[in-house]
Amino acid sequence: MLSRRSVLTGLALMPVIARAAENYAIEPEQIAQGIWMVRGADAPIQADNGGAIANIAIVDTPAGTVLIDCGPSLRYGLALKRVAEGLTGKPVTRVYVTHLHPDHGFGLGAFDTTRAAALPGTIAAIAAQGQGFSDAMYRILGDWMRGTDLLLPRTALTAGQEDFGGRTLRLLALSGHSSADLALLDEQTGLLIAGDLVFYDRAPSTPTADLLAWRASLDRLAALDHGALLPGHGPLDPGGTAAIAQTRDWLDWLDATLTDAVAAGLDMVEAGMLPIPDRFAGLAAARYELQRSVSHLYPGLEARLLPRVDRPD
Repeated sequence: MLSRRSVLTGLALMPVIARAAENYAIEPEQIAQGIWMVRGADAPIQADNGGAIANIAIVDTPAGTVLIDCGPSLRYGLALKRVAEGLTGKPVTRVYVTHLHPDHGFGLGAFDTTRAAALPGTIAAIAAQGQGFSDAMYRILGDWMRGTDLLLPRTALTAGQEDFGGRTLRLLALSGHSSADLALLDEQTGLLIAGDLVFYDRAPSTPTADLLAWRASLDRLAALDHGALLPGHGPLDPGGTAAIAQTRDWLDWLDATLTDAVAAGLDMVEAGMLPIPDRFAGLAAARYELQRSVSHLYPGLEARLLPRVDRPD
């Protein structure tokens, strides 16, 4: 039986993976005073993007550089650190990891983990599920992941705020996209950095989703006094409300559609091919994410909605 190391060594020799030796292209775009976004690819994690699909925020504070998320790999994290510190002229003093998914937090090896912070639920989820995500990332990305180890943020956060020499970030402890989702509000500019609670012009992903909790978190974000919004995936929402509404609309439609599909007796393949409403035609990866969501959510819906016939109630 081949070991994991042998498999990965073989993958690293494949031509398609050999092309992944290129460096990540990290191109910050200023979106508010002292804040830049690094835009992720509007695509699934795959070899041609190195897994760099999540949006990253760089915040210049008097106390140093603050990062919200750090990308999918050690190589990405090192490149991000170099670009961010060159941009601000200050060392990284804090790295927030918004939730457990690897495209947001597997670049942590480039940073001092004592300066890395996440919600307690995120730290626990990475500890419990991170190795499985790591194995999947190595299988998909091969050499892009070279040297990437599974690391945990060392600082556990609660809702509240952190002050960086006069620049304050409000911390919002939410859930739904995962068991623990961190959103941040920059008090200076009103920019809301929503992590993967909000997708914009890109279909939401649901591998660890609780749709009821997610929609409740979106309601809380919508009620928050904020300006522009940086979603976890997709472009900046200058008005701050359209991205929340679009994410909520997709989740409402997804929940109702899959519930109806189970009730109608459709199998998972049939459910994954159901028509997607025209209002979602502009969402990147819509069919891909619908089919993934069927695999994530359908078994639970079937267990809840379809009675067992092999035993009495």
